[in-house]
Amino acid sequence: MNAPAPGTARTLVAGVGNIFLGDDGFGVETVRRLTPDRLPPHVDVADVGIRGVHLAYQLLDGWDTLVLVDVTARGGEPGTLYVIDASEPAERAATTGTPPLDGHRMTPDAVLALLDTLCAGTGATPPRRILLVGCEPACLDEGIGLSPQVAAAVPEAVRTVTELVRQEAVV
Repeated sequence: MNAPAPGTARTLVAGVGNIFLGDDGFGVETVRRLTPDRLPPHVDVADVGIRGVHLAYQLLDGWDTLVLVDVTARGGEPGTLYVIDASEPAERAATTGTPPLDGHRMTPDAVLALLDTLCAGTGATPPRRILLVGCEPACLDEGIGLSPQVAAAVPEAVRTVTELVRQEAVV
């Protein structure tokens, strides 16, 4: 982990997705391209992949900001990028019942619901800011590699994440 200056907010950038399901590998590919020398020292980057339960527990360690990077189907053109603020539990997609603990199906919504449950049970505090940098997928079929539209969006996603974490340092 980087050593942030005293009083600096700690930020975790987490790439989420399954590289064996086409565009679902967007988050993993984007964080792979983030270069540490371009990020502030208070930022850690993690390739979470399909380990959503691990991410939820990792977030109990006192992060100020979480930036999730994942595919996000919202009905736009494939390759469209979205920045979604999911800081308030009411802003997150509703999850009924207990969050699923199937490590292969832990969507960001399920991870955040599990985090809320863990925080309620342990007294821990979730990150004060939770942002999702999402990309509209073209294909989520079995296979390795991003579609041309999503692959073309990765450099802009890297720039977006870099800008977001720099802004969080001064918020």
